[in-house]
Amino acid sequence: MKILNTRKIRGHKLSTEKTPLLMLTCYDYQTACLLDETELDLILVGDSLGNVILGYENTIKVSLQEMIIFSAAVKRGAKNKFVVADLPFGTYSTFDAGIKNATKLFQRSAAEAIKLEGAFDHQLKIIKCLTQTGIPVMGHIGLTPQSVHEMGGYYTHGKNQESANNLKQQALSLQEAGAFAIVLECVKEAVATEITQLLHIPTIGIGSGDKTDGQVLVINDLLKMGQERPPSFVQPISDLYTLKKSLISDYIHSFNTADHPITAKKNERLDIH
Repeated sequence: MKILNTRKIRGHKLSTEKTPLLMLTCYDYQTACLLDETELDLILVGDSLGNVILGYENTIKVSLQEMIIFSAAVKRGAKNKFVVADLPFGTYSTFDAGIKNATKLFQRSAAEAIKLEGAFDHQLKIIKCLTQTGIPVMGHIGLTPQSVHEMGGYYTHGKNQESANNLKQQALSLQEAGAFAIVLECVKEAVATEITQLLHIPTIGIGSGDKTDGQVLVINDLLKMGQERPPSFVQPISDLYTLKKSLISDYIHSFNTADHPITAKKNERLDIH
């Protein structure tokens, strides 16, 4: 079983195996225990927990305390995995807040790294300071869900030359600031490929084609654990929502039949009286 660190993750670029780094989200202790027994490379405790676990309409309502609680639970279960915790919306809107909150999340969750979205000047300064302090940072560009309102919705990035050039510059800036890897979300495949070839740190794609150095998916989408249809770039490998619903319905039905052991005992007691 591979136990990764930032040095090994950076070194993936030089690997002759050419196998992609695989990362899945995780939000709870039991699933983390399960993933810890697999060959999965990285675990992301994403602020997507706001959508799939807490029922928020987007990630913006997720608090730092919630990220600490869920990230710590995952790390307790995934002792042998490289765990990355998302820094939530509003917690790094200024340099001082970013340093304070990233340090708090890193310390209290025991995750191996934190992830933050964007590559504006103050975010790059935060990343540089954190990495110099000893806190590994994963970058994230393209579709950044925390900025969905400002961006004007969910869409593929890098469709025109200006957007493509901007993404490439952001990626280089994140690398220079000290990020050990970068998530490329919903970036046009050709642009994601260019960025991957341009950098000497790994890119991890989601909805950005298959030419990145790695792939990340929300585990709830991969296993179809919810009612909603997963994003178009996800091909679920199961339908756990339907399966669990069917199993529970069968249990309820069997519980209400006369030949169920508990029901039989209940009827037996009633006959006595």
